[in-house]
Order: sequence, then C-alpha cells, then structure tokens
Amino acid sequence: MASLNVYSVLVVLFLTYGPVMATKENDYIIKENNCETKMGLPCVLEAFTTIFKTGSISNKCYGKLVVLGKVCHSALVKRTLENPLFKDLNPVIIIAKSIQTWNNCLALIDSPSPFA
Repeated sequence: MASLNVYSVLVVLFLTYGPVMATKENDYIIKENNCETKMGLPCVLEAFTTIFKTGSISNKCYGKLVVLGKVCHSALVKRTLENPLFKDLNPVIIIAKSIQTWNNCLALIDSPSPFA
C-alpha cells in the first residue's frame, strides 16, 4: 500500500513539474535567441493570426519568419499554447498550423522569383 502512495506522489509531481519545465525551457530558448526582438509587431500579428485563428502572412513577413528561425518559431508557439488564455485551443491543430506556416514560408523563400 505504501508503494501505491509513493507512485501516486511521483505521478502528481511529474504532471505538475513537467509543464513548469516546458515553460522554463521555452522561456530560456526565447531569451537566449532574442526571439522576441527579431520580428516587428505587424509580422508577429500576421503570424499569430495565421496560426491561432485564420489568416495569411504577407511575403515580407514570410521572410521575417524565416529569419526568426525555426527554434524561435516553435518556442514562441509552444509558450503561447501554455498561456491559460489559450487553454481551449487544440494543441495538435495549432502545432499542425504552425508547421504548415513554417513550411509555406520556406517554400516561398526557396522558390525562384519570377523577376530574377
């Protein structure tokens, strides 16, 4: 019976400590890479709207998102999902939209310009 109590305590610790570690890890990544200063507010809003609601990103902001980098992009999306304001959103859908947005940016940046 005592081992069951120990197991229960370990599960509770894991469930409460895991999200805290994820938040700290994302915050660390964001701070170390200066993620919050790499894009201007208009492009941040375009990307946010595209990923968390419905919208599209301009070509200019696609380029800025690629400059931001995948590490920053992922950390910022994950940190936003950890915010209680977004608790009703489905993380699987948001992550899928985030990946699709990133891939669209890369495809646009990598495609040859018709004006070249």
